[in-house]
Amino acid sequence: MTTQDKRKQRLAAFIRQIWDEGEADAADGYIAETYRIHHDPGDPWEGQSLDRAGFRERVRMSRAAFPDQRFDIQALFADGDAVVMTWLWTGTHQGDLPGFPATGRAIHMSGATVYMFDSAERLTGHWQVTDRLGVFQQLQRNR
Repeated sequence: MTTQDKRKQRLAAFIRQIWDEGEADAADGYIAETYRIHHDPGDPWEGQSLDRAGFRERVRMSRAAFPDQRFDIQALFADGDAVVMTWLWTGTHQGDLPGFPATGRAIHMSGATVYMFDSAERLTGHWQVTDRLGVFQQLQRNR
């Protein structure tokens, strides 16, 4: 198995365990000592570098409004030290967001994320494009 194939498998396991299942404490086994959010418009952590404790808190806070969230990985592409993941996301709006009390609605979103790896196969950061406007439009329907 190539290094790129191993990284794809590692990324898929990370998404499943950390983001889908919400096991924030397990993130230490996947991420480097510093994790950089290079580009992620609308994400409160955009442009920040997080230590492992900060990353775990980001996972907990990000999942709070959508505790049943799931990523459906559409494709994984590897190039150099990066793996690109295209995805579809779903979650039920069960917790409040600023300006949006919990609605109980199923929300859908799509996106593409470039994850960077170090030589120890740990994630060092990401660059992401996603449809957050579509999420807000879904949250505003029939308010």
